[in-house]
Amino acid sequence: MLDKQSYKEAMANLGAAVNVITGHAAEGRVGCTVSAVCSVTDEPPTLLVCINRSSQNNAAFKAAGALCVNVLSADQRGIAERFATKNISADERFGLAQWDVLATGAPALRDALASLDCEIVSAMEVGTHTVFSCTVKAVRTAERGDGLVYFGRGYHRLNQATSALR
Repeated sequence: MLDKQSYKEAMANLGAAVNVITGHAAEGRVGCTVSAVCSVTDEPPTLLVCINRSSQNNAAFKAAGALCVNVLSADQRGIAERFATKNISADERFGLAQWDVLATGAPALRDALASLDCEIVSAMEVGTHTVFSCTVKAVRTAERGDGLVYFGRGYHRLNQATSALR
């Protein structure tokens, strides 16, 4: 059987966009930083979002039935770090930026590279995580911006002008 540390070492070499997943639950606004987001299909527009089952946000998203995937720019690293911090209030998390809502009522980051507002259509438990299947109900995109990726256990800027392979 493969040991957990070997798997983690391999996964550190898989770069991924950094996203803040937000929702509006009975207790108010909730959110967390996630890199495990994947497009499934464009008809209907569907995403997979994976959230650790031990996260206090997991149950809140299930109860709310909706979430917003906010794709962060390189300049929003502080937001990613704040939403990844445990045991801080929603006001502390959401206080770094401006938010509004799109279709579902989940908070959408006003200056994200993209905000994909989703209805959760199913949730499947897989190991330590819940895999949420989400139908996109509304989208807002920025004109341009450098991306924020997580690779090698750290945040990195992905520059549109210099990122193409030559």
